[in-house]
Amino acid sequence: MFLKALISLLIFALGAARHPEAPVARGNTPPINPAEYTAEYWINEAQSGIKKRSQHDPDQNVARNLIMFMGDGMSIPTMSAARTLKGQRAGNTGEEEELFFEGFLGVGLVKTYCVDHQVADSTCTATAYLCGVKNNYGTVGVTAAVSRHDCEASLLEANRVQSIAEWALAAGRDVGIVTTTRVTHASPSGAYAKSSNRHWENDAEVLSDSEDPDKCVDIARQLVQMNPGKQFKVILGGGRREFLPNSTIDEEGHVGTRSDGRNLIEEWQQDKTNRDFSHSYVWNRDQLMNHFDSPPEYLLGLFEDTHMQYHLEANATTEPTLEEMTEIAIKMLSRNEKGFFLFVEGGRIDQAHHANYVYLALDETLEFEKAVIKASEMLPQDDTLTVVTADHSHVVAFNGYTARGSSIVGLSDQPDSHGMPFMTMSYTNGPGARGTQGNGIRDDIREETDFGQLRWRSHADVLLYEETHGGDDVAVFARGPHFRMFAGLYEQSQIPHVMAYASCIGPGLHAPGCNAATTIHVTALLFAFASLAKIILTNMIL
Repeated sequence: MFLKALISLLIFALGAARHPEAPVARGNTPPINPAEYTAEYWINEAQSGIKKRSQHDPDQNVARNLIMFMGDGMSIPTMSAARTLKGQRAGNTGEEEELFFEGFLGVGLVKTYCVDHQVADSTCTATAYLCGVKNNYGTVGVTAAVSRHDCEASLLEANRVQSIAEWALAAGRDVGIVTTTRVTHASPSGAYAKSSNRHWENDAEVLSDSEDPDKCVDIARQLVQMNPGKQFKVILGGGRREFLPNSTIDEEGHVGTRSDGRNLIEEWQQDKTNRDFSHSYVWNRDQLMNHFDSPPEYLLGLFEDTHMQYHLEANATTEPTLEEMTEIAIKMLSRNEKGFFLFVEGGRIDQAHHANYVYLALDETLEFEKAVIKASEMLPQDDTLTVVTADHSHVVAFNGYTARGSSIVGLSDQPDSHGMPFMTMSYTNGPGARGTQGNGIRDDIREETDFGQLRWRSHADVLLYEETHGGDDVAVFARGPHFRMFAGLYEQSQIPHVMAYASCIGPGLHAPGCNAATTIHVTALLFAFASLAKIILTNMIL
């Protein structure tokens, strides 16, 4: 018990999880293919995959709207357990249940490794599924030619990559990001940031690594001041502290982290005023709901100083749900007749797993499902491509020989070799590791005072201050135009290229229907001109 308490104190002192530096490779590892350090390698790899699968795709529709739902850390065991919990909450045995997006007809698996790492973090994966290029652990929006912390290399144009959000903007479509983490955190930053260190969310973090924040611009400033971030119509999530100076206290009594004196929230507002756009900054749910009927052209919502609260612990007055944020984002972006790209992250699935809070992780997964359902209710399937995936897995195991219908977050029916109980959902590592008695027998978890509570940590084998990601494949589910293109096993970096293929945006191959869509558009335009000319001539004769 003392060891468990010590680990809990350590986690509290460290605050939000900070992924460790990538270890130095052992000398006996084979060399990495040098071509993988270029963007061209991954672009060509993706185009080859698209060409191969497109031969079996008869779809002629075009995706006007693109939505990527990303469950951070939503491993296959996480989905299996979450669907079981969903069924059990409804009074059923649970195992037969289905998550809504598991019914999508386009189903595949993707490989999640970084160029330099077997087990990925959330920035190298974000660069893959949002920019279509694999890179190094801890870096975002840059190629693998950029090592972590290498500011100078990250500034070279050849080493910087575009995201699918940028492709959408270039095609005249609108873009938004929604997350339950900080909006400057690893996953959402893949839509707009170019950085050699994921932790450079504010200028103080850049300075702490002895770098110049005017050269290596922090991620919050990139979102507010630079393209493509400043063009995003809707930005909703947590992370107020990254936008406020350390001399400022926010609406909920928290101090900002910036050392440069900038108030980026005010700068975001001023930019929209200068460009004569209607806009609003909101920091609580009531303010957000006030915009539901008539939202502005630009909306910035920062609902916590850091990550948003877990759904089961959230204040319903100040904290909107992921479903609610997704709904208003779609309302706003749907005003663009050309369509949009929306990125929605259920980010706290990952963070609950890191803490070995398995029940919270499963509940966050079910909240994520609600957002997918809401989007599907709001948008037609024939012109909206919805992709649901994860960035990486976690080392949570669905194990034991428990009877059908038993609580998914309860004890396994099978005790260990010493007769001690273990959980059906447990971890291979993390802060939930317990000690053993002098004879090697595990502690009895049932005797812990917080056993079964929300923040009770499911047991783990290897003691770490936070649980690690897993290196196994994650699932992809797709519905809408060209959903068949997401079948099979492929590199994670193919995902945005396939979405771009279906939507006629970005570099590379586009679906055959894109030409037809262009022809239809031109024909309609010519018809409109002809009709207008006829009216003018008629009026002249009269």
